Amino acid sequence: MLAILKFPLQDGRWLLVVLGMLFVSQAFGHGMSEAEKQSIIEGGNLRYMWIGATHMLSGYDHLLFVFGIIFFLTRFRDIVKYITAFTLGHSLTLIYATFNAIQVNYFLIDAVIGLSVAYIAFANLDGFKKYWDIKAPNLLWMIVVLGLIHGLGLSTRLQQLPLSEDNLFMNIVAFNVGIELGQILALSVMLLVLAGWRKRPAFQPFSRIANMFLIVAGFYLCLMQLHGYSHVTDPDEFGFSADNHAHEHIRMDEQRALQIKLNTIHDSID
Repeated sequence: MLAILKFPLQDGRWLLVVLGMLFVSQAFGHGMSEAEKQSIIEGGNLRYMWIGATHMLSGYDHLLFVFGIIFFLTRFRDIVKYITAFTLGHSLTLIYATFNAIQVNYFLIDAVIGLSVAYIAFANLDGFKKYWDIKAPNLLWMIVVLGLIHGLGLSTRLQQLPLSEDNLFMNIVAFNVGIELGQILALSVMLLVLAGWRKRPAFQPFSRIANMFLIVAGFYLCLMQLHGYSHVTDPDEFGFSADNHAHEHIRMDEQRALQIKLNTIHDSID
């Protein structure tokens, strides 16, 4: 397998640049400011939809995985089939885990998602046959399984938001709709780029380099998440734990009660 990770020097330079960008995005990928939380509360379901779309468009791990799925697909029917498998997988666990408040460690689940990127690229390079001399697992079913894992990662992000207990299901649906809209937009751009690039003679060597890059990027993302996990001593330092999430709602209720009291005092003075 190491043989497929040998890059020419000139390719290694842009690889380091892109990996550096991935490091920055992952380093600040968890957590949310108080101002962001308040804007979500005020924005309602449209805000959840917007966050879902922007999260997908800025989620390098999800985008790299989708890019790997469609890289060698040329027929519209195949594209729809495999993307639908991924969509069903991540939508199922996103909705179920969030609705039932199933908590997973975001660093660990994102590490596995990084490995999923490496997996899809390794399958694209026919690595199972070439390097291990075994038949590759059914790709469609593997995409469904990996989609379930991506859905858990998306759920950790959604559960960081101040979700409404009375409107929880619609919050989840709105976020998921935003995820799908962001995925469609990103997918459209990828397909346009690949369609034009396939007509060039350089596509064949590019395809090998691109998938080798996905393998390196996937392992890099995994290592960065494991690094983050090993250095977080306070589990509530980023995001919401179940207990912290309840405390957030208590704090917001106290703020509303204080504001009502201040308004009452102000009215009595007037």
